[in-house]
Amino acid sequence: MRKTPLVLLAVLASVVTGCSGDNTATPRSAESATTRPAPSATPVQRDCNAEFLAQFTPRQKLAQLLTVGVSSAADATEVVGTEQIGGIFVGSFTDKAMLAGGQLAGVKAAAKVPLMVTIDEEGGRVSRVKDLIGTAPSARVTAATMTPEQFYEATLVRGRKLKDLGITVDFAPDVDVSSEPDDDVIGDRSFSDDPAVVTKYADAYIRAMTEVGLGTVMKHFPGHGSASGDSHQGAVRTPPLAELINSDLLPYRDLIGSGAAVMVGHLDVPGLTTPDVPASISPEVMALLRNGSGYGAAPFGGVIFTDDLSGMKAITARMDIADAVQASLTAGADNALWINTSAVTEVLDQLEQAVASGKLSSAQVDASVLRMAKYKGISTQC
Repeated sequence: MRKTPLVLLAVLASVVTGCSGDNTATPRSAESATTRPAPSATPVQRDCNAEFLAQFTPRQKLAQLLTVGVSSAADATEVVGTEQIGGIFVGSFTDKAMLAGGQLAGVKAAAKVPLMVTIDEEGGRVSRVKDLIGTAPSARVTAATMTPEQFYEATLVRGRKLKDLGITVDFAPDVDVSSEPDDDVIGDRSFSDDPAVVTKYADAYIRAMTEVGLGTVMKHFPGHGSASGDSHQGAVRTPPLAELINSDLLPYRDLIGSGAAVMVGHLDVPGLTTPDVPASISPEVMALLRNGSGYGAAPFGGVIFTDDLSGMKAITARMDIADAVQASLTAGADNALWINTSAVTEVLDQLEQAVASGKLSSAQVDASVLRMAKYKGISTQC
């Protein structure tokens, strides 16, 4: 019989030994699987805006879109603490001890997020705290006696005084283009009947207040300077939109990116608003401002305020305060302004019903809350 070569036997023994018992080799594919690092999990993208909004109840979101006149620190603390409104307004009717006496700290402490403290301080005849910070000339006198740079420097001083009182937003400058007599509705509140002059002085004001850290608000969109009537007394009619585009709207066009908010007036505008629907509650006016293309401006992504909805017959002769607030927010305003706290609960009740019925979009409410936060300087980042 033929013998198997020793070499071959050795090879066979080696193969058998390598495939049996505790010496079983790890397959190359298995070895790779045990040493290869596990794929990293895809990080979850956080929605910072949603996280910011989540701190509010639906009613508190709506309350963030209201700025209401207060009579005293006690009045303010009550409405802020109870309803979490987004802003208070200091008017001629407000007890100035709230400012001069340092009582604002307690009011602000009642707010879940920083409270907006607003005032109408233009200088001239529209001055709410001249007894606390001194007088300032009207816009018309300012333009006649100061350069824009001198006005900038004077505004820095005045802005610091307002900030020291606790004010965060001034409803100024008035950018109406007007040649009315001084004591008319706008009159000397306007820098000039020349849109270029209005723009230069308004720009100086906005730059100075921004440097100090105060918010500014251009008013009264789309232009009150050539209108007939006083919105405090009744309906106000402006020239047709085609005329406003070449004059009254020019300061807005040139300053739309300045960081200032915009206040919409109670103005009937031929060629823009529908009959009996003033600008402050008109979707067409809000769209004109937001889109910008209708008057040659860039789109506006900032805050839109209404003028006072409770103290002007241009609105009150047409609807009550709850309907007016709902109409303004539905039209596209971000913040509804009026001058007393008595109707806040009624207004919020109606706004909640409007959201529930779909008349006021919850997505629109969220967008306005976020705009207001940005305007106040509140970070919504995670």
